[in-house]
Order: sequence, then C-alpha cells, then structure tokens
Amino acid sequence: MITIQLTKLESALDQIKKTHSKLAPADAALIATALSLTGRHAIALYEGEQYVWPDDYERLTRAMVSQINMVNEAIEHSTPKRAAKSTVEEEPVTVTVGLMPNLTAGENLLESRDDLKAVLSDILQEGVEFSYSPTDIGWQWALDRANWNTISNGEVSRRIKIKASFTEGAVGIEMGVGPKKRTTRASAKPIEIDEPVDAPDFSDVAEVAEVGD
Repeated sequence: MITIQLTKLESALDQIKKTHSKLAPADAALIATALSLTGRHAIALYEGEQYVWPDDYERLTRAMVSQINMVNEAIEHSTPKRAAKSTVEEEPVTVTVGLMPNLTAGENLLESRDDLKAVLSDILQEGVEFSYSPTDIGWQWALDRANWNTISNGEVSRRIKIKASFTEGAVGIEMGVGPKKRTTRASAKPIEIDEPVDAPDFSDVAEVAEVGD
C-alpha cells in the first residue's frame, strides 16, 4: 500500500519514484498529481448513491436534509433541558458520509496517456492510504461551511459535527487535529449542504508535474 500525503505533494512524488522507479521523472510527477486529485476530489457515498464534488453539491444536500433534521430532533429529545453546557450539551454527535477515490478525476489529468492511466488504476487497486487535513478534501471543505440552520429552516444543534471519511477503495488518515486518526469503514450516514460556496483552490496540485522535469 502506498501513502499519499495530500498536504505535501512533493512527498507524494517521492513515494511514486520509490515504488515505480522505471517511470520517467515527468511521468512519475503526472502519476503523483493524478493520485492526489483522486483523493482531493473524492466521490461522496450516501445511501447507495455517488456524488461528485463540486457538481453534485445541491443534489447531496437535498438527499441529506431529512436525516440531519432527524438527528437534530433526537438530540433535542435526549438532552436534559437543564444540562450544563460543559457536559451533555457539548458532547459532539458525528454524522458521517463515505468517500471513495475519484479515478475519473485522475484520468482526466492524464488525458491520452493510456499507459499512465493503467498505472494509476493499478496503484488504486493495490491500495492507497491518503494522509490529509480537512481542507484537502473537497467534500469535507464544503460540508464544514454549510449553513445548517438555513438548510433545515430551524436551529440545528451545535453538537452535530460532519465528517467525510474514506470507506471504499482507500484508507484515510486525518492529520493536524490531535493524534493521528484513521478513518473507519463504517457505513456512511447523513449530511447536507446549503447555498453554493466557492471551491477551495486546488491549483497547486498541478504544480507537482513540474517537479519531475
């Protein structure tokens, strides 16, 4: 299994050079960049459906609104009215959505290089471990900025925390918040999104291709 650090693209290139030493430097850079894109543009999985970021932003929102409301109602009914804010009320309730690598995003970067597309596919099939911060994943970035109060037409508990985690096709390790935390393969659950937000700038990914020159 190869480890790709989405926060350090040069490190991803080093990994490709070690595991695929026969690749030309420029080709190794293209593979590293393509692999990074499969993670950054990971596909969201929810109730048997796939959602591509950012095109399916509104579709995923509509699919998840009802479950977010159900979770919010459950919190309201189970929380004692006089509970101290520092105790029960502040305990987070995590709502998760699954993620899987976006092979198409990587292949689009490689364009007509069918030989490199085959290498990319083989690497994903053999297993990839993505190491990342929350802002590296498009869906997590978007879900963190959703206006849940507007979406639900009411007040949503601050205890609800949204987490997008790799559940198929790859392993994920979130960095930067406390100790390392590997994502589990538990079933995906709810989330939703409100009004469109500007996408994070992933233009730096393409710069990796220049490293191998």
